[in-house]
Amino acid sequence: MSEVVVVAVAVVAIVLIAGMTVNGIVEKVMQAKRLRYEAKAGTDAPALHEIAERQQMIEDRLRVLERIATDRGTVLSDEIEALRLEKEIG
Repeated sequence: MSEVVVVAVAVVAIVLIAGMTVNGIVEKVMQAKRLRYEAKAGTDAPALHEIAERQQMIEDRLRVLERIATDRGTVLSDEIEALRLEKEIG
């Protein structure tokens, strides 16, 4: 019976950690959208544009990481290799 309790506590801990991580990611995405909106609204501050572009790059990388974590196919490994080659060339 104690093994079941340990497993249950571990599952709850994992769910809490995952929830907090997703919450942090959503918060950053919303912040980035707000910054992009402010940048497009007419504020010509170069810092805002730079932050918005950097945030977009981070979001793109996050999407790639999510695909890596969820997709186990060979197509993904081919795409990663293509990105490596593209980075080396460009």
